[in-house]
Amino acid sequence: MKKILVTGGAGFLGSHLCERLLGEGHEVLCVDNFFTGRRQNVAHLIASPNFELLRHDITFPLYVEVDEIYNLACPASPVHYQFDPVQTTKTSVLGAINMLGLAKRTKAKILQASTSEIYGDPEVHPQTESYWGRVNVLGPRACYDEGKRCAETLFSDYHRQHGVKIKIMRIFNTYGPRMNPDDGRVVSNFIVQALRGEPITLYGEGIQTRSFCYVDDLIEGMIRLMNSPDDVTGPINIGNPSEFTMRALAEKVIEHTGAQVDLVHMPLPADDPRQRQPDITLAKTKLDWQPTVSLDEGLRRTVDYFRRTL
Repeated sequence: MKKILVTGGAGFLGSHLCERLLGEGHEVLCVDNFFTGRRQNVAHLIASPNFELLRHDITFPLYVEVDEIYNLACPASPVHYQFDPVQTTKTSVLGAINMLGLAKRTKAKILQASTSEIYGDPEVHPQTESYWGRVNVLGPRACYDEGKRCAETLFSDYHRQHGVKIKIMRIFNTYGPRMNPDDGRVVSNFIVQALRGEPITLYGEGIQTRSFCYVDDLIEGMIRLMNSPDDVTGPINIGNPSEFTMRALAEKVIEHTGAQVDLVHMPLPADDPRQRQPDITLAKTKLDWQPTVSLDEGLRRTVDYFRRTL
């Protein structure tokens, strides 16, 4: 049994991670300031004697004793991270400093939930971990993109300077139950619009591409990275390499919901990446990991969740 801290633990990914770690017999300290995390995501875990929920903002230091840290705290959808961009940058940068300081003091292993957004609007396709990215540092998405890039720098320097055991995971688009219906992410947007009988919103012509990883696959990759040998520090891409246009995704959502709705076109948001697809060669070779849930199966499970909760 390990004592494991999950920051952002009441969020979409964090709640699934807490559930999985409890199922493996660990003690879990779930920390969240509930800006985007939701108490109902972890309500079913509170009765467990090995689970503790703490309201805390990681831009302030945290003094606990733990063996491992999963640093997931940060708004992850444009709607939320652009609402308070200064706080978003603080969460990524100050939060990383505080959690790395905790890891240094307790000699805990620490995993950073980074993002494919560090690649920006890429000139290399698919994206490999060696690609440095193409990010507009002054744009409306920079608070998230640059915050995560700085966090990766801090993790690398704490590892080099202080010998902290680190893991850096670059997360590509992930979906599944417990997504916030109003978070502005494309899968939840499309499903919620379809179930409500509203037109599905496509930006531009809907020809921009994304790759969608089901949450269970993502959590499996995250745990495998944390449990990998100490010399496997990352960054490692975790995502599904199957690539779909936004129009194709909308058509699949209509098929799975049975909705009779139209597609409407809106202008592209600023700095919206045209394409996003992970090269997961490192994940396959270092972690023996690759996704197993197809988009059709994952959408079926996600649509069922939203039918029950909307």
